[in-house]
Amino acid sequence: MSDENGAGASAEASGTGRRNDEAVSRFVERFAAEMTEAGMQRMAARVFAALLSSEKGSMTSAELAEQLQISPAAVSGAVRYLNQVDMVSRERDPGSRRERYVLHNELWYETFTRRDQLLARWEKALRDGAQTLGLETAAGQRVTETAEFFAFLQTEMAGLLDRWRAYRESQPSTPPDA
Repeated sequence: MSDENGAGASAEASGTGRRNDEAVSRFVERFAAEMTEAGMQRMAARVFAALLSSEKGSMTSAELAEQLQISPAAVSGAVRYLNQVDMVSRERDPGSRRERYVLHNELWYETFTRRDQLLARWEKALRDGAQTLGLETAAGQRVTETAEFFAFLQTEMAGLLDRWRAYRESQPSTPPDA
């Protein structure tokens, strides 16, 4: 049984492998709302959540437009954003002119790895800025503390990602339809 905000949006067809489209739709909208609240563009969040909840992790523009009840132009803009932030890629359907939008493998691991690289660039810029501002000034000290925070996050993130990789490798594989 599904709760009213879609938290129970798993397949509810008692072993038939069929999904409850209404429950899936509630999940997509709920998760998209959470991502929007965190700062992602609303339409990109909806498209991402739809791709994430799709069985194959990929959909065409027409499939996305139909599921989300949006225009192909809205799909295109959302996919452009998701592609720019490396969350999805475009692939051609073999023998077709149709493009398919695909989630990257190990999406979250790769996303946080890239975020770690961004933190390193920010840390360097902040350390340079602290030198420019003067390490003895209040502004220089504030910028230095921010740089140290990013250095700390990088160290912790590297360890966290290593632990995640070890955890994943220790888990038994489960077939996608299990």
